[in-house]
Amino acid sequence: MKITVLDGYGLNPGDMSWDGLSSLGEIKVYDRTSPGELLAHAADAEILLTNKVVLNREAIMALPHLKYIGVVATGYNIVDIEAAREKGITVTNIPAYSTTSVAQMVFALILAITNRVEYYAAENRAGRWSKSVDFCYWDHPITELSGKTMGIVGLGHIGCEVSRIAQAFGMKAQAYTSKEADKLPQGVNKAESMEMLLSQSDILSLHCPLTDDTRNMIDAEALALMKPSAILINTGRGPLVDEQALADALNSGKLRAAGLDVLSSEPPAADNPLLSARNCYITPHLGWATVESRHRLMDIAVENVANFIAGQPSNVIN
Repeated sequence: MKITVLDGYGLNPGDMSWDGLSSLGEIKVYDRTSPGELLAHAADAEILLTNKVVLNREAIMALPHLKYIGVVATGYNIVDIEAAREKGITVTNIPAYSTTSVAQMVFALILAITNRVEYYAAENRAGRWSKSVDFCYWDHPITELSGKTMGIVGLGHIGCEVSRIAQAFGMKAQAYTSKEADKLPQGVNKAESMEMLLSQSDILSLHCPLTDDTRNMIDAEALALMKPSAILINTGRGPLVDEQALADALNSGKLRAAGLDVLSSEPPAADNPLLSARNCYITPHLGWATVESRHRLMDIAVENVANFIAGQPSNVIN
């Protein structure tokens, strides 16, 4: 089998091995593939692996040897599933590999806002504590999480893990979800409405899929329902949030802070209003990228390809 990896750098920037895939066929690995390079890079491939490279109808129809598309991620909106189905091409993804890592990132963002460890470490490297007349100092509010309400939108694998960690911090977990109340994880209360969740949450964390219904769900109207002391966390999908509305809320003091690992376009435009917004903590979509998570991703990607070759495909989405 001829196997081509279209954008391998994101998964493996050099600290892992491609040997698992190499054992299954003749492999080519490209660090990155631009739209203009796609057909050339994929011309002979029977098996294609992609993370963010878009495989639309035109591209799929132009690749005569293609039998399998492996999305090296959970979301698969980059592939025209109907076109692949028409050509008899199997498409797979990799569910739930990053649950632990992304949930950890949620609390890394929360603690960055509530405790400001990096800020004080930098201040003290510059000599501020050494010059202090007092034994300690602080110039930002420090917030205890215990007793606060963690609002969670979406209770998939990551949302459930976030709820578990929140409770370990002594927080009250409340979720807006399609699941029945008696099916929720232990200790999680079901919000009667999104409006109730917005108004009651001290921290709101987004973990729902991006659909027509959820796009820009956190808009000016939703933000107006939140407490001025509240914190918004988004490690789900950037377009869940109206970015200009969020920037306006932060800059006007109508929201305390936001912690974001995702934006509507990645990398963001230089004029994205959130890049300069007050109390906005942005990381470059790295919640999934722990070494452990990437090893799981690689292992499952190899397993998916091996199962396809064996005639028993796994994690099929079409």
